[in-house]
Amino acid sequence: MRGVNAESQRVTQRAEPGAAAVLRRVAVPGGVLAAVVGAFAYVGTVDPNQPGHYPVCPLLRLTGVYCPGCGGLRSAHAFVHGDFAAALTDNALAVVAFLGFAVVWTVWVVRAARGRPARIEPGRVHLWTVGTLALVFTVVRNLPFGGWLHP
Repeated sequence: MRGVNAESQRVTQRAEPGAAAVLRRVAVPGGVLAAVVGAFAYVGTVDPNQPGHYPVCPLLRLTGVYCPGCGGLRSAHAFVHGDFAAALTDNALAVVAFLGFAVVWTVWVVRAARGRPARIEPGRVHLWTVGTLALVFTVVRNLPFGGWLHP
């Protein structure tokens, strides 16, 4: 019965006319965007290049190995300030993730505004590809010739 109720509810949502229905449907994507903008505003204001503002990466502190997220805050800070070259230098994987989020969020809000479910269901190949890229990025940035990927 769960599927029947969900389907009738979805049909009802599509039938609602007006801007109020559209605003209701894009409320959650809007809230997510507000949270992300708030986080980026904070990182843009509080400089991670200054010591003492953010905790040090525990993996880097304990082992000296750069994780895939090392330099992500510095990358976000540079991205907010429009210094895309520095953002790529600090953490190229993070910049790809920022852009990926923008694409996924745009698809989500457009589908929500049209009354359609945001079905973003990556398959095994997609997930394995993302995981492999993160692993390769991590390994290369910790090898001697991957110094250009250090934050």
